[in-house]
Amino acid sequence: MTLTIDVVSDVVCPWCFIGKRHLDKALTEWRAEHPDGEVTVNWHPFFLNPDTPEGGEPYRPFLEKKFGGPQGLAEIWQRVREAGKPAGVDFAFEKIELRANTLLAHRLIHYAQRVGAGDTAKLIEALFAAQFLDGRHVGDRAILAEIAGACGFDAAAVKAYLDGDEDAEAVKADADQSRRMGINGVPFFVFNQTLAASGAQPPEALLGVMRQAAGDGAT
Repeated sequence: MTLTIDVVSDVVCPWCFIGKRHLDKALTEWRAEHPDGEVTVNWHPFFLNPDTPEGGEPYRPFLEKKFGGPQGLAEIWQRVREAGKPAGVDFAFEKIELRANTLLAHRLIHYAQRVGAGDTAKLIEALFAAQFLDGRHVGDRAILAEIAGACGFDAAAVKAYLDGDEDAEAVKADADQSRRMGINGVPFFVFNQTLAASGAQPPEALLGVMRQAAGDGAT
């Protein structure tokens, strides 16, 4: 049985980190049910804040303005922290200094999926962890190359790739395509190009859609 999952997300979206962890749990269950099945996960870019300067900008001031001041931001962060606990995500928002422009991170993901020389699933997790657990600047080429190297990719090759602009237009076009399809919020999951799920839904909900999309008759 074959299952293809297309995930639209942004590495600076906390709900996408939660959704990624929920997907991991759902996939563990799916593979247990279908030990001989084949699963392909394709990650697609989404720009949560497309106007972010290339070098990034101060994180907290931007969010305070967006959410109505320090109190509004504190309430949002608390809500996300509570949602992250069941997924095993201990958000460390206070460590984040810069709001990153994520074009480079999306190019890295595009590169990883194209060359297949390392562990793309590990890379996705590492990018989210760098942003939300360690407060690292995921818009920095050297940091991205280091993260990629730790996931089995050639760090020097990644750095050389990111220093150019290869695939930048392809990544932007992919993000534009998602927008044209009506995807205005992330995470967004498409299963076997037939059924979709929006938001950081619990693992059991994602698993249910997987079963339905595969038509395996499980309930």
